[in-house]
Amino acid sequence: MYTGCRQLQIRDIRDDAQEISFPALVMYPTEVPAIPTSFGPYSIDLSMDAPIASGRFPLVIVSHGNGGSHLLYRTICTHLAQHGYIVAMLEHYGNNRNNNSLENTYENLVNRPRHVRMTIDEVSTYSVFNASVKADNVAVIGHSIGAYTALAVAGGEPWSKDRRKVEVVADTRVKALVLLAPATPWYLMHGSLSTVNIPILMLTGEHDQYTPPWHADLVSDGVADRALVTRREIKNAGHLSFLSPFPAHMNSPTFHSSTDPEGFDREAFHQTLPGEVLAYLDRHLKVD
Repeated sequence: MYTGCRQLQIRDIRDDAQEISFPALVMYPTEVPAIPTSFGPYSIDLSMDAPIASGRFPLVIVSHGNGGSHLLYRTICTHLAQHGYIVAMLEHYGNNRNNNSLENTYENLVNRPRHVRMTIDEVSTYSVFNASVKADNVAVIGHSIGAYTALAVAGGEPWSKDRRKVEVVADTRVKALVLLAPATPWYLMHGSLSTVNIPILMLTGEHDQYTPPWHADLVSDGVADRALVTRREIKNAGHLSFLSPFPAHMNSPTFHSSTDPEGFDREAFHQTLPGEVLAYLDRHLKVD
């Protein structure tokens, strides 16, 4: 199986009639051979706009980190698509590499889970995918604040740092989460994760300089059933080690996103990480 790909633009019309939009790159299984395809500095083996393979497939939504990009999880996403998943990588409006105007705002905390629900809606009704997607069988992968986003969609009740309850809506279509270096201080309030009751794979970095272990502890200790949480610390990994390896010409000590703790081999890690995520989702989603 190969990786097909389509680009979607998702429009969000607010109550005040203001319209914003954000892109989502959707990868999926196809029988059409892939070729190297450029997205900015990245080359990905894809078959653009190819027909989707026959069958029905679970849906995975990927939520990137603060000021990040939907293209930073390429290794995981292409692997999942090749093995029977539809994967939507969205770029959060106002909290991405090109426009980070909503960083550290209450609005961003409200918007992020909304973006995930809108992406599920869009992919589920889009003519190319609507007959092929299992719209009630969804997983969310979240890195850093993307993990905040995933937990909110799964029923978490976050609070802003000024102790305002964040108005979010849970989505019962979400059946599993994968949390990578999770950022979770919005769930410090007692009981704020007690209604999250689905399987969670949580991977943390031993030398994470941004989200130390207590962030993950909030999840393990706060969800309805800690037995549903599979937690593993990646030896010597940092917060950014979960990003796909960058092209060689981009790796530099001055390009922070490409750096890892001394001795950590990001290339080797991303040879195994996609398979671990795939195996977990295969166990916890309804896969034909």
